[in-house]
Amino acid sequence: MNFKEQQQYLSELGIRLKTLRLARNDTMAVFAQRLGVSAGTLRAMEHGVGTVQIGAWVKALWVLDHLDDLNGLLAQKASLLDQARAPRTRVKQRASRRA
Repeated sequence: MNFKEQQQYLSELGIRLKTLRLARNDTMAVFAQRLGVSAGTLRAMEHGVGTVQIGAWVKALWVLDHLDDLNGLLAQKASLLDQARAPRTRVKQRASRRA
């Protein structure tokens, strides 16, 4: 992934943050206060600036009730070999009896 792609992801994240803030009808000043950051930091987040600390993003997700969205982040994935070794459970299906 190059820098331009990274910036695009951050910009899209910032747009979603701003959309959620506006849906709550919060001003930048009020929302920034809830996050415990300055209005400038919130502005940077909404513009997709890559230097904003992750703690500010975690706090924003918490305030917006989206903290569970982080659960899958960096989660360990099973390899193809592990998937092949995993026991498979099969459910037998039968046609229903006709009366």
